[in-house]
Amino acid sequence: MIKLRSKRFCRSISKLTSTTSGASMVDNGCRVVGEIKWEVRPGGMLVQKREDFDQSSGETIIKVRVSTGSQWHDISIEATSTFGELKVVLSLVTGLEPREQRILFRGKERDDGDYLHMEGVGDMDKVLLLEDPAIKERKLHAFARDQALGNARRTISV
Repeated sequence: MIKLRSKRFCRSISKLTSTTSGASMVDNGCRVVGEIKWEVRPGGMLVQKREDFDQSSGETIIKVRVSTGSQWHDISIEATSTFGELKVVLSLVTGLEPREQRILFRGKERDDGDYLHMEGVGDMDKVLLLEDPAIKERKLHAFARDQALGNARRTISV
């Protein structure tokens, strides 16, 4: 890892003096709060190191707001999870099985294998959860059939 000082806001970097707070100060009043950390990617490209991952576990936990139409659920999940894993967590909250759920993000239905971070889901982003219309219709027909059979099978005992 290479550490380079940012020259973005200062004209003269040669007059740096250290302060007790760990920040650097230039005599013309320009303050550099910290040093930019750089890393070399496998392809040889020099890029600014990302600091958004939790250093202890290596994973970032994000909170996703899920709307089921009339209710909102705040779900905490790892950013590198898939939409299928989100469906499993939502099945515990809503009672709908994962195969009965349809998840929409940014106006598009997402597949179970799509990763949240690859599709751009960030902290406090909104996701819409819908029940699959085909399965909902099958449930309705099964319920109506059971009601019809239930009424026909009534026996009178004396």
